Amino acid sequence: MTVRTTKRSAGLLLFRHTDEGLEVLLGHMGGPLWAKKEAGAWTVPKGEYDPQEPAWEAARREFREELGVAPPDGEAVPLGEVVQRNGKIVTAWAVAADLDPETITPGTFTMEWPPRSGRRQEFPELDRVAWFGLDRAREVIVTAQAAFLDRLAEHSGREGRS
Repeated sequence: MTVRTTKRSAGLLLFRHTDEGLEVLLGHMGGPLWAKKEAGAWTVPKGEYDPQEPAWEAARREFREELGVAPPDGEAVPLGEVVQRNGKIVTAWAVAADLDPETITPGTFTMEWPPRSGRRQEFPELDRVAWFGLDRAREVIVTAQAAFLDRLAEHSGREGRS
């Protein structure tokens, strides 16, 4: 009998308040499978971690690996967990920061491409990073991760109240 362990990822969702409202920083998944897709192809910068590693530490490590820049300091707002369609459990925190997408140097991964060609190619983990208003972010983010946007909006709404 094979015991299958559930994959877990952790990540940081950067946010900022602008004149246009609340914005979040998302990454477009790299590689040929996502190259021509927009809807469902953007994600919180995140990555898998081992169960022995604390999720918060994994989120900060993965941010650096995915974007090539240090994770920002500041209050971390826990956004909880979601379960993606593939069964992966994703845990995220929101941190207020204003990162210039031009400063990122994405990490890479290697895969056989084209399929069954025997050729291995390297691709960026995230091929683009951009700021989105919440409405547009909901249109492009991985479906399950939209819950993080809702939780952040709820938190930001409470922030403004006395």
